[in-house]
Amino acid sequence: MTFRTLFLSRLLGLSYLICGLAMLAHQNVSTGALATLPNNRLAVLGISSLLVLAGLSMVLAHNVWSKPPLVFIVTLLGWLTLIKGVVYLLLPASCMAAWLQAVFDCRGYWYFAAAFLLLLGAYLAYAGFKSKLA
Repeated sequence: MTFRTLFLSRLLGLSYLICGLAMLAHQNVSTGALATLPNNRLAVLGISSLLVLAGLSMVLAHNVWSKPPLVFIVTLLGWLTLIKGVVYLLLPASCMAAWLQAVFDCRGYWYFAAAFLLLLGAYLAYAGFKSKLA
C-alpha cells in the first residue's frame, strides 16, 4: 500500500465518521441548512468549488485502479467527489431544489445516508490505520 492510499483512506475515513456522527447529532440543523441551499447560489458555488478542488486533488494524486479494494475505493471516491462538484456547479437551482425536496420526502434517507457514511468511514479508517506501507 502506498503512502497516498493510506493517507487518503485515513483522511476520508475519519472525515466520513465525523460527518456521519454530526448528521445524527444535528439532524434538524443539517436538514434546515440543506433546505435553504438551493436559494443561496453563493453557498452552492463555494461548496461546489471546494468539492471540485478536493476531487481534482484526489484524482491527480491517486488515480490508481488496481485490485486491492482500499486502493479502488479511494480512487472511486476521488472521481465521485470531482463529478459531484462539477454537477453542483452546472446544475440549475430549480433542479437542485427538486432533488433536495425528493431527498427530504424520503424519511429514511437521512438515517441511511448517515449509516452509510459511518460504515464507509469505519472501513476506510480501519483499513488505512491497520495497513503498513509497502
